[in-house]
Amino acid sequence: MTLTDVRHFIRRKVAGLVWPAMVDQLRMNEVIMETKSSLWKSSRRVLAHGAATVLVAAGLIVPQAAMACTSFVLPTSDGGMVYGRTMEFGFNLKSDMIAIPRNYTITASGPDGAAGKKWKGKYATIGMNAFGIVALTDGMNEKGLAGGLLYFPEYAKYQDPSTAKPEDSLAPWDFLTWALTNFSTVAEVKDALSTISIVDVKQKDLGFTPPAHYTLHDATGASIVIEPIDGKLKVYDNKLGVMTNSPSFDWHMTNLRNYVYLSRENPKPLQILGETIQSFGQGAGMHGIPGDTTPPSRFVRASAYVLSAKKVPSGLESVRLAEHIANNFDIPKGWSEEQNMFEYTQWTAFADMKNDVYYIKTYDDQVLRSFSFKDFDVDSKDILTIKFEPKLDAPSLKK
Repeated sequence: MTLTDVRHFIRRKVAGLVWPAMVDQLRMNEVIMETKSSLWKSSRRVLAHGAATVLVAAGLIVPQAAMACTSFVLPTSDGGMVYGRTMEFGFNLKSDMIAIPRNYTITASGPDGAAGKKWKGKYATIGMNAFGIVALTDGMNEKGLAGGLLYFPEYAKYQDPSTAKPEDSLAPWDFLTWALTNFSTVAEVKDALSTISIVDVKQKDLGFTPPAHYTLHDATGASIVIEPIDGKLKVYDNKLGVMTNSPSFDWHMTNLRNYVYLSRENPKPLQILGETIQSFGQGAGMHGIPGDTTPPSRFVRASAYVLSAKKVPSGLESVRLAEHIANNFDIPKGWSEEQNMFEYTQWTAFADMKNDVYYIKTYDDQVLRSFSFKDFDVDSKDILTIKFEPKLDAPSLKK
């Protein structure tokens, strides 16, 4: 045996003794690192959630993924319309249902606490507010005009308050209330837009100016989208009746051209080299429809649901149909793990525009509740506020 052979022999023996111990140590180190990593991720999520809440409230960050809202209008078989929408936000909006009577005087918010436009409402209106203020994020009036405020990040640019008359100025969250309490059709709203300015005003509960655009629908079937672009209001006729979030409405309509192949009918089988090739199951005509929760994908998906939905009579049957469509856009808490505070559906609303009934269900209580103009005094002097009390227990089927 040479000296080199002896050295190799010794090295193998030493390795045989040391290597298993090294492997055990490495495995232990991996376990420790994984545990530390898990603890770090959990701690980071907790800290990030708390820090983000503070920063959003302070106005230092704007939750770009917040308010991933989806809205649509569904025609019925008897000439009616049902409007539906979801409301998403990153923290509790503390929404209540409010009923605004006729002739109620409302003053819009101006910059730095100043007053904006003041008006006396013409029509009674029902809808959802936020933070306890007299401003609707969604609603319907007694004439069947319905609509909502939806998030419009990175694109919304309002008029500078210094260039607008205070008596004509509306904060972004005041516009929908002004429209619903004053007009009966979208045509009337369009004609009146030249008399108001939507100006850049910070909302005190949010700490920033909420970027918004608006959807409106009337009982005749007409729909419009209103978007603040470069300080001016751009209006689109919306024959489809669907709206989500950014980009702008015209972009979404152009994007639909990528999905003209979608159909509610299953494709016919193909004959290839003597073999019959057919699709698997029902719904193959919609294969390729985007399923994520980004605004462009939700716009396409909502359009497909609305266009393929079977028309049913106005009333609860059509509202239930709209509810089934809206359920496809429901976002549960935790959908985006790193930004879970920015993604969940707080409530879903529907408006039966023929029968003048407004419906609501919340994240914690999925039972649909109704409220109509027969349920309050439309000539009252005061606003009626309806608080939500979630009923978390599932009702028993036992009689």
